[in-house]
Amino acid sequence: MKDSDGKVVSLSEYKGKAVLLNFWATWCGPCKVEIPWFVEFEQKYKDKGFAVLGVAMDEEGWEVIKPYIAEKKVNYRILGGDDSTAQLYGGVESLPTTFLIDRNGMIAGVHVGLVSKSEYDKDIQALLAAPAGK
Repeated sequence: MKDSDGKVVSLSEYKGKAVLLNFWATWCGPCKVEIPWFVEFEQKYKDKGFAVLGVAMDEEGWEVIKPYIAEKKVNYRILGGDDSTAQLYGGVESLPTTFLIDRNGMIAGVHVGLVSKSEYDKDIQALLAAPAGK
């Protein structure tokens, strides 16, 4: 996947970190609720081995995504996604869909649809508390 600067990004770059991987779109109502939480989590936990990655699934591409992330002051990396990207994760049937990935690069949990901010916070803390494997 490519980020907003056109740089190719691989999830393997984040090995050793806990990652919240969120599939979203600018038109998605529940996604608009979650984004401020993810901005807060990125700020709160980035120095503890945690990263938020957003995968924008807008068909119009960066022309709609870039203004949106600037307006929302998104402080985490946004990648451009499509149906083939979604298939890599077993198919993303609805937005938002969020994968919680442990420090070993394994999927530790999945949330389809909107869940509470406190549930995400609890999940992140559990990921950070788990040791990374060899």
